[in-house]
Amino acid sequence: MNRHVFSTAAFSGALIAAATFASPAVAQDEQFITIGTGGQTGVYYVVGQSVCRLVNRGSDEHNIRCNAPSTGGSVANVNGIKSGELDMGVAQSDVQYQAYNGTGNFEGDAYEDLRAIFRIHGEPLTLLARADSGIETLSDLEGKRVNIGNPGSGQRNTMEVVMDAKGWDRDTFSLVSELGAAEQAAALSDNNIDAMVYVVGHPNGSIQEATTTVDSHLIPLNDEDIDGIIEEFPYYSKSVIPGGLYKNNPDDVETFGVAATLVTTTETSEEAVYETVKAVFDDFDRFKRLHPAFENLNPEDMISSGLSAPLHDGAARYYREQGWIE
Repeated sequence: MNRHVFSTAAFSGALIAAATFASPAVAQDEQFITIGTGGQTGVYYVVGQSVCRLVNRGSDEHNIRCNAPSTGGSVANVNGIKSGELDMGVAQSDVQYQAYNGTGNFEGDAYEDLRAIFRIHGEPLTLLARADSGIETLSDLEGKRVNIGNPGSGQRNTMEVVMDAKGWDRDTFSLVSELGAAEQAAALSDNNIDAMVYVVGHPNGSIQEATTTVDSHLIPLNDEDIDGIIEEFPYYSKSVIPGGLYKNNPDDVETFGVAATLVTTTETSEEAVYETVKAVFDDFDRFKRLHPAFENLNPEDMISSGLSAPLHDGAARYYREQGWIE
């Protein structure tokens, strides 16, 4: 099973060069891990790049090299881990729950080998609409042109939960698009869609791009149907997008959301996961500076809340050494 898929020629070239000049013993001992992320404008991509950056800082000691290519997002990352194309991946807490328990997008196909590593930042479902669209509430999406997210993405997964709660299907909208995270801001600006959804930490570059190129505003997600979702599914919680982060959006906006989590499989070695976790938490202040969404993270929450799958043995080993778990 090939568990080492690399996305850039430069990185692959570096590995080939290293293998060429390294001694056979060193080349044999070296490990490579690949972390699935998301679109390049999203926080998932920054998460993967940040984790790999810290892991690779210690490569001379632990002999592990890390790569974090852009991917389709949460569901795609879990499927990539399952197929052996990825060693780890970033996934929404609801997707982690569904994959491990065989519900939602993984109905009847529970992935019992899925393992949690740690929770990262909170991610509210973010609904952004053009100011000239007439959209002021969630219900106003009916009859509009809406990007529901690309298949395999976290936003698509959560939007389908919302659609189910509202009793909607694709025919509810005048146009349904399935653009990825990196494409939807331009589509909104070009008037190809009226609204876009994104499950993401804030501030976010894609939302920043959209609000600065077209008059648009964040729509609250706080009606009775949303309350029902939160009551039914324990991995969702209410959230607030602070006002003032984006142009022409001065007020706090109520919504709900999940949390980003880092997951893996039992097939990933204990040593690889241990060194990954150690790289992040031994240099935690540096990690928190790598994106504003990481600023308020604390280890206690990261190793407990939002984790539905069991901890990987490598992660649990580090947490026990720190006295964080028994």
